Amino acid sequence: MLISRRRNIALDDGKTRVFNMADSQDEEPTISQDLVVTKYKMVGDMVNRILKQLIEKAVDGQSSLEICELGDKLILEETSHVYKKEKEMKKGIAFPTCVSTNNAVCHFSPLKSDQDYILKDGDVVKIDLGAHIDGFIAVVAHTLLVGASKENKGTGRKADAILAAHIAAEAAHRLVKPGNENYLVTDTIQQVADAFQCKPIEGMLSHQLKRNVIDGEKSIIQNPNEAQRKEHEKCEFDVHEVYAIDILISSGEGKAREIDTRTTVFKRKDLVYQLKMKASRMFFSEMERRFNLMPFTLRAFEDEKKARLGVVECVKHQLVDPFPVLYEREGEFVAQFKFTVLLMPNGPLRITESPFDPELFQSEHTVEDPQLKALLSRSVNPKAAKKKKKKAANKAAKEVGEPPKAVEAEAK
Repeated sequence: MLISRRRNIALDDGKTRVFNMADSQDEEPTISQDLVVTKYKMVGDMVNRILKQLIEKAVDGQSSLEICELGDKLILEETSHVYKKEKEMKKGIAFPTCVSTNNAVCHFSPLKSDQDYILKDGDVVKIDLGAHIDGFIAVVAHTLLVGASKENKGTGRKADAILAAHIAAEAAHRLVKPGNENYLVTDTIQQVADAFQCKPIEGMLSHQLKRNVIDGEKSIIQNPNEAQRKEHEKCEFDVHEVYAIDILISSGEGKAREIDTRTTVFKRKDLVYQLKMKASRMFFSEMERRFNLMPFTLRAFEDEKKARLGVVECVKHQLVDPFPVLYEREGEFVAQFKFTVLLMPNGPLRITESPFDPELFQSEHTVEDPQLKALLSRSVNPKAAKKKKKKAANKAAKEVGEPPKAVEAEAK
């Protein structure tokens, strides 16, 4: 049993894979530097804007391929407009746009030569993408129900999975902070899913982000089986770290599997091997020049046929990691919400999020656990929480007849 990288499902394929997560930078720039925070916020804003445009396109009769193409085009356009004088600065796609529908778990980003999927009313659609500026990555994912409105709400198992994933993401946002451990998040996601009689996708990993690295050393695992729980290391979140929190919840058993859909998303590994085929060498050279260690889609290559040919030898010799399209059982529904969070000294700062409206869904299930409800009621805005704390302190001061400032200081 192996926990795969990035999006990162544990697959029972019996294959041995080599993963290199080492960062090539000797001194890693962190969000302790104002300029780094500025770049993260800038790319986060771009990703949020692009996601909203793609959501508007996700309607009955729309092509999944066209949404993917538009998402990638917008990422390249937006990132090209900043830091124009910095000629050597790398910018662009950190994760190609994917549109995975219904029981498709992740990574559906078809080529022009592949069979497209046309969206229809009632589809559960997951839109997933990422961008970077100077290697600083912002990723986001959102789930919508095609045709849903306040007058025509999503119900049944579709609503259960979508609401569970959204609430689990909100809980994770409140728990991923300095001093907390990764398994606290794992167990809380499971608790939320259980409340809606759903299952987190087994073995899914949420990763720490670093410069040019989308799958850093620290990670949070969802719904681990017994072997995965033993293998997956515990870790503690620290200030000035960045995380991509990726929540996928299924109405079914929570098992992801490959079927027959072509893999189109890959990521170069920091390894060296002398490729034999000319097409493979040309493919590798272009991949290295354009994408560095960021995930990419074969759709981005001018000659798609040559790219499909060249990637085969690269996969065979483990020079790239494939991101296969994974599926739950037919008839089940998978929902996804992903966001990027910076662990700042004054609290977690979420730089990407989806415009989710819970009023579009109705479930017969809800969170009942008092501790979980209390967690979800907490403010995630550091400034708002501070004001709330001061207000409570002043109220307490009046009740006991003490000067407000003295009690405020005690509250701090």
